[in-house]
Amino acid sequence: MKVSEAVASRQSIREFLNTPVEDSLIKELLKKSARAANGGNLQPWRIFVINNESMKSFLNHQAEWQDPETPAYNIYPPKLKEPYRTSRHELGEQMYSLLRIDREDKEGRFMQVLKNFEFFGAPAAIFCFVDRQMGPPQWSDLGMFLQTFMLLGQEAGLDTCAQEAWSMKQESVSDFFQVDDETMLFCGMAIGYKDPNALINQLKSERRPLEEWATFIK
Repeated sequence: MKVSEAVASRQSIREFLNTPVEDSLIKELLKKSARAANGGNLQPWRIFVINNESMKSFLNHQAEWQDPETPAYNIYPPKLKEPYRTSRHELGEQMYSLLRIDREDKEGRFMQVLKNFEFFGAPAAIFCFVDRQMGPPQWSDLGMFLQTFMLLGQEAGLDTCAQEAWSMKQESVSDFFQVDDETMLFCGMAIGYKDPNALINQLKSERRPLEEWATFIK
């Protein structure tokens, strides 16, 4: 598979088959992903993998979480301006329309959001943490590492969904992995094989035209 093909075929999968994923494959992809560009070779990512029995243990652990938690960070700016607000809104409406969940069906929409915390049925997942000392440049390094992992996953026939939603459960996730206070949760990622018959996996987000965000200087 060419890189361009992996980029074009990658999408956020929100319903997975229960087909197992081998630890050896995840390990191979993580090793390759560590070649991602990162400033000063800091390699700021710290990764935890859950799969098979550890996935079951984690899901049992998170089922006990009841109280609201302090998010690790704001996933989106509190006053999102245009054109970003419209892009986010349109994607949400596209998804709920595909699932036939009306705008008035608050419970239905909430239940869909909660599927994040079951990894959309994926059999495996990774969590990406970062030292609190790190700043925005290192956060961009995390993004390059995670994107590299997702594209390599496509090459290997694996599907993924990067999940910043897990940042809202930082305290409980950190407790499960017994990380220290200086280590912050950045995101989770569901890993597995997509259900080709699931409606939600037909969702394909649009991109704004190149002319709106790229300027060629003459």
